[in-house]
Amino acid sequence: MVDEIGVLGAGGEGLAVTAYLASQGHRVRLCTRNPERVAGVRDTGELRATGELVGRFPVAQVASDPAELARRCRIVVVAAITTAYPDIADSLAAHLDEEHVVVLFSGKLCGSAEFAAHLRRGGAPEVDVVETDALFAARPDGDDGVRVLGTKRWNLVSGATPGAVERRAPVIREWFPWLESATNLVHRGLTDFGAVAHAPIALANLGTIDRGEELLFYLDGVSDRTVALLREVEQEFREVAAAYGAELMPMPEVLDRYYGCTTTSLLAAMRSAEPYKAILAPESLDHRFLHEDIASTLVPLEALAAKAGIDTPMVGSIITVMSTLSGKSFRRSGRTLERLGWADLDHQEIRRLLTPARSGDARTSPPARGRAVAAV
Repeated sequence: MVDEIGVLGAGGEGLAVTAYLASQGHRVRLCTRNPERVAGVRDTGELRATGELVGRFPVAQVASDPAELARRCRIVVVAAITTAYPDIADSLAAHLDEEHVVVLFSGKLCGSAEFAAHLRRGGAPEVDVVETDALFAARPDGDDGVRVLGTKRWNLVSGATPGAVERRAPVIREWFPWLESATNLVHRGLTDFGAVAHAPIALANLGTIDRGEELLFYLDGVSDRTVALLREVEQEFREVAAAYGAELMPMPEVLDRYYGCTTTSLLAAMRSAEPYKAILAPESLDHRFLHEDIASTLVPLEALAAKAGIDTPMVGSIITVMSTLSGKSFRRSGRTLERLGWADLDHQEIRRLLTPARSGDARTSPPARGRAVAAV
């Protein structure tokens, strides 16, 4: 059992991860840049959980300094928004050593590669960085609690270096036994229903969301025509994954593995997934998860597709429309190939980079040409 686990991020996912790990008997420290948001947890030393996980669970500390978390905890779980990864990696780089492991929740597409690249640029040694998806549908509940709407009972895990998953999987699977190793980072990053669905559904309900009207996102916000958009996006995900050596399962099956649901159609799957029945639409198109999916999945997907000579008109249109509506250039500010260190590599070089090493991983530095990182 791990003595100390640090969780960085006090949104719904971070709080749910903290409560879950504490419920398993781990000593957990929570770090957030705004401790007042969880003043109740800080003052009582307990996190109240309701919904699928029920109880009051001990939290050893609420801190605001990531460096302090790194000094106290050999495992640092990052459950913050993916667009904050560069800043978080920069704040941790000087305080990590080779015995640390960083676990990303909701890494999106190639998140561990981006995080590891920023750690190296910040002078950190070769640190194992592994990633999975957000495993909890959860919302903060006051300043002392979290409501867990659902838990994904299947997902994939991958990592930023060839041996990272092999070395760290036993610990992570002690926490979450249902995780399976992905073929590579692209496989894990594109096995993400939210990245397929969030932006198209939001755009299909643009007027309602823009007026701030209440909408059950996956029930009232979807129709057969909405699903037609999702199918086109899913097909582009599938083509890009195949170009990098990975095969994606159909999204209804993904949802069934997540939550258990009807798989006769994608519409039926969304409407029968229990956690989705209570999830409201974002209050505006400037919502965190929309920006995260576009900046950290759709932008690198489009760039990887271009390297492979694949057209992604639906993904490209979503990026363009959301950039226009938000006033942000996601293609410049998002997870670019430059941030991954892959801009100078061609398709085959990136594909080889994503292929797991067959012999021991000596934690070697990436090729000088692209400062890239290998993946498993």
